[in-house]
Amino acid sequence: MNKTGNLRKMRTELNTPVSYSLLLNDTAIALNPAIGHPLKLTYTGTINCIHCGRKTKKSFNQGYCYPDFIKLAQCDSCIIKPEQCHYAAGTCREPEWGEANCLQPHYVYLANSSGLKVGITRHNQIPTRWIDQGAVAAVPVMKVSSRQLSGLMEVAFKDHVADKTSWQKMLKGVAEPVDMLARRDELLAAVQDSIVELQARFGADAIQLLPEAEVVQIEFPVDVYPTKVKSFNFDKDPVVEGVLQGIKGQYLIFDSGVINIRKFGGYEVTVASAALA
Repeated sequence: MNKTGNLRKMRTELNTPVSYSLLLNDTAIALNPAIGHPLKLTYTGTINCIHCGRKTKKSFNQGYCYPDFIKLAQCDSCIIKPEQCHYAAGTCREPEWGEANCLQPHYVYLANSSGLKVGITRHNQIPTRWIDQGAVAAVPVMKVSSRQLSGLMEVAFKDHVADKTSWQKMLKGVAEPVDMLARRDELLAAVQDSIVELQARFGADAIQLLPEAEVVQIEFPVDVYPTKVKSFNFDKDPVVEGVLQGIKGQYLIFDSGVINIRKFGGYEVTVASAALA
C-alpha cells in the first residue's frame, strides 16, 4: 500500500486490544495489521490547517494555521485551563461553539496511564480520551454540568493526585495496577469540602457522583515496548520508518523510535507498507 494525505488524530475503537485507524484526510487505514511489519511515513513538506484546509508553513496547537489558532474558541487558553472559562464574562471567542461544547455535561475521571491521574472529558469522549492518554484502566468519578465546573473540580483533585501523563513512562510498558475504586473513594473524601463549596456555587444538581461506575480496562496492541524512548519529529527528519512494534495512546512505536501522530495533524505524508491494504 502506498497512500498520501494529511494526517489526523488516529481513530480508535475499544476492542481487545484497541483497534486503530490512521486517518489521511477522509481515508481510514486499519493500522493494527501493520504491527510486526515494516512501515514508512514520509512527510512531503506540505501542511494544511485541520480546520480550514489552507496551506501553512507552521502548525499551531496540533494542526491549526495561525489565523485559526488566534481566532477559534477551541484554541483558546481556557481549553487547557477550563477553570478559567470566560463565557460568563461575555469574552468567549465563539459563544455558539462554547454553548455546544463547553456548556455541556463533562466527566471528571481517574485513569492509570503512567500512574494514577485525574482528568476531564466531554460526555461523548468516553472512552476515546482514555485511549488517547494510553490509560490501561479508567473510571468516571462524577458528572458535572459544564467544562468550567469540571476544571474547577479537577483543580481540587490536583492537590492530591497527578493531572498529567508522563508519556515516556507510559510508552515503556504497562502501568502498575491500581485499585481504582479504593483510590476514587479516598480522593472523594479528600475533596469533599470542594464538592460542597462548588455545589453551593453552581447548584446541588451540578455535580453528580457516580458510585456505581465500573472500571474500564484497556489493552493496547503492543508487541514490544521500548526500553529507551526516542521521539521522531517530521520537522527535523521527513522520513519515519522501521518495524511497527505497537500503538499506544496516539503514538506509533517503531523498533527505531516513536512518533506522536496527533502532534502532526495536518502534515501531508505518504504511508507505505506491504502489510496494509
